[in-house]
Amino acid sequence: MELRLVEAPPPQLSPEHQTARDRAWNQAVQANPSLFDGPVVACTHLDQSAPHELALHWTRVTYRNYALRWVPGATTLPSLFVDVLQPTDDGALLTARMSSATAAPGRWQLPGGSVEPPDDGAPLDTAALRHNAARELLEEMGIDTPPDDLTLWAVTRGTNGNIGVHFMAPPQPAPVLHDRFTAVASAAEAVGQTPELDQIALVHSPADLKTLHGPHVDYLEPIVGRYARILR
Repeated sequence: MELRLVEAPPPQLSPEHQTARDRAWNQAVQANPSLFDGPVVACTHLDQSAPHELALHWTRVTYRNYALRWVPGATTLPSLFVDVLQPTDDGALLTARMSSATAAPGRWQLPGGSVEPPDDGAPLDTAALRHNAARELLEEMGIDTPPDDLTLWAVTRGTNGNIGVHFMAPPQPAPVLHDRFTAVASAAEAVGQTPELDQIALVHSPADLKTLHGPHVDYLEPIVGRYARILR
């Protein structure tokens, strides 16, 4: 499968929707001051342009764009995120829980995050997404995997339309994953910060997800299920 990314112009909002969006965003920030209105990539369209090619059209927005989800009648563009399937030597898959400092506290998912737009003149392509995923894995888990060692594994569309690009990493020993995660969390706490992830778990199948306390991101069970079936 190949993924082709095409930049599209940003959405045009009516003055009424802009005002309602900003009001909703400000309320969200009051409830969670850690929210940051930085640049981010949103999706405008995803289709299969050829038998083995997906075309993903994207645009530059900021995080407050997602507050349109709470504005009646407004069109909300889905987000684009990357994450990493990090297996262990014995076939388990790493999952992680979002901390209280995030927009989704207590939610289990794979290591990863939203895609930031490239600098002017730089392309947003599969290689850029691969670098983004490698950076997220290093920041969240302390695993320094060369981007070229990450393999495009799947593209998913969530129940709210969000598009996930999932990469597979080379296996790591389970003790290494635990040690690196502990080191990242300790380093954040040492400077008075709350780590983005507060717990990890190794799972072998969707049945293992039922033992995790808290909600799961919508793609997690299908991804773990497909991974388990491939290993059989």
